[in-house]
Amino acid sequence: MEISEVRKVALLARLALSEQELAESCERLTAVLDYVTLLEEVNIDGVEPLLHPVPLQNVFREDEPAVSLPPEVALSSACRSDGRFFLVPQILADK
Repeated sequence: MEISEVRKVALLARLALSEQELAESCERLTAVLDYVTLLEEVNIDGVEPLLHPVPLQNVFREDEPAVSLPPEVALSSACRSDGRFFLVPQILADK
């Protein structure tokens, strides 16, 4: 990989890199690309594509009914309220 390519990638990523950082990044990215080239030589005939490296499972809990906070407790930390509802700035225009 050339410095000009690293400079372009840094620009696209909105990174301000010094000349030394550009040179170091160039070396690192070249090493990564060399490794990918090496991986392309591996024979994968008969190997099924892997959709995900580990089994997927839902980590969320089931929804269960629970007691809600009383309105006065919920509203106690509000920046603004009218005693019944949170008051927030309007962000959508009336139609």
